[in-house]
Amino acid sequence: MLPWTALGLVVSLRLALALSHAESGSASSAPRGDLLFLLDSSASVSHYEFSRVREFVGQLAAPLPLGPGALRASLVHVGSQPYTEFPFDQHSSSQAVQDAIRAATQRMGDTNTGLALAYAKEQLFAEEAGARPGVPKVLVWVTDGGSSDPVGPPMQELKDLGVTVFIVSTGRGNLLELSAAASAPTEKHLHFVDVDDLHIIAQELRGSILDAVQPQQLHASEVTPSGFRLAWPPLLTGDSGYYVVELVPSAKPGAVRRQQLPGNATGWTWAGLEPDTDYDVALLPESNVRLLRPQHVRVHTLPEEPGPERIVLSHVRPRSLRVSWAPALGPATALGYHVQLGSLRGGAVQRVDVPAGHNSTTVQGLAPSTAYLVTVTAVFRSGRERALSAKACTPAGERSRAPRSTPPHAGGRGA
Repeated sequence: MLPWTALGLVVSLRLALALSHAESGSASSAPRGDLLFLLDSSASVSHYEFSRVREFVGQLAAPLPLGPGALRASLVHVGSQPYTEFPFDQHSSSQAVQDAIRAATQRMGDTNTGLALAYAKEQLFAEEAGARPGVPKVLVWVTDGGSSDPVGPPMQELKDLGVTVFIVSTGRGNLLELSAAASAPTEKHLHFVDVDDLHIIAQELRGSILDAVQPQQLHASEVTPSGFRLAWPPLLTGDSGYYVVELVPSAKPGAVRRQQLPGNATGWTWAGLEPDTDYDVALLPESNVRLLRPQHVRVHTLPEEPGPERIVLSHVRPRSLRVSWAPALGPATALGYHVQLGSLRGGAVQRVDVPAGHNSTTVQGLAPSTAYLVTVTAVFRSGRERALSAKACTPAGERSRAPRSTPPHAGGRGA
């Protein structure tokens, strides 16, 4: 009981301070960020479930410090086509956002989440579409767990932009897919909860959102083998100074990389780094108003993520075959594998999920005399995926044979 009480007190104090700064217009202290709510509004969700989710999102947004120059919110529906209920710049107060959420109606249609994510990237989060540069970006996706189209690639593109992804699944969902889609660490960014119990996670999720939009100190996230994203609290304003970010491989102190950023920046992404390497990062605020101390953090890039390098197809029968691959990755690196088989002539794709540490599976229910494309995809803990494909052809099934007729006895003996 005590840990939850302490968590509630901390979140409440931070919300009170943030609201005070937002109302007073203190841009240097109020959380600044763009928060997108992505709601499953398709026909796979009942009207009752949608109303409960809508109520939850309203409760989640109510205490947040929404205001001009602070935290902005947007809501997009997932359906056959994405639909924007309201963009980031439409409402400038918490009350206006709550009213708009309450007025949202279910769109129905298919659950094309991947299409909605691509839409969010191009129409809402991209600077070319009017997104604010240099502010944290957060996506809260509330889903019943399923999607009619692929989610992985468009979600990775959003995370590559520096978007922090929280997922709330009110259905069973696919643990591998949702874990790969959420930001790391999964235990902080992915929640499975019944639609009638959403209020249980509201306070914790609200605190995590505040962490994402207003970090208390320099920290790294979205760490991959080749890069990571940095975030820090707003120490400066656009006209009070600038930042210098220094990156140094711990084993090579002389190989320094520097990046100068404007005073209103609160994040930066380093790319093109070496895998499995320690890097020392320094954030140097250069202010013409007051002296600010540098902040430091050490980041270790992930080991190289080797995807499947060889596929072996064996025990090929008219209606089944065995798929094996190498290397086999353990749970420390990978969440698991997706094995997909689809006929080269088109049609439905069959999929089998294989846990990390295993490197083979038998696929049943195939058609005789059919050519298939077999794809093995490794799903890494970083959220990335690597795949390898091979072709296979099932043999013809045995034809049913007519029973042999017993040949007549020629020249048999008489009784």
